[in-house]
Amino acid sequence: MDREVLADYGLSWTSFSMLYDLWIEESIETKKLAELAGVTKPTVTNITKTLERKELCYRKTGVRDRRMTYVTITDKGRRVMEDLYPKFHKGEAQIVSILSVAEQKQVSALIRKVIKANDF
Repeated sequence: MDREVLADYGLSWTSFSMLYDLWIEESIETKKLAELAGVTKPTVTNITKTLERKELCYRKTGVRDRRMTYVTITDKGRRVMEDLYPKFHKGEAQIVSILSVAEQKQVSALIRKVIKANDF
């Protein structure tokens, strides 16, 4: 289901994850974006190039430290996320709908525990 929704926008899971982070933060340094997405900086570079071709984000060099590169979401990227996220979230809700509310909370707590223990 998620793949279908993302495919309609030509996005992979990782590119969606990065675009989501940009949607929330607006602009993120590439090292931090790699950490958030759980990928390497070269992967961020490759995905960013693809997102730039789609005009969903752009890269800019740091003002104070020109060695740093920031990725910033574009207006088009925001519009895509505003359209895409509700569809994606609906799919997620359908997937967990077989669980009771208590079970959903338990799964969420367990996932947060795993993420925290592994510094994701």
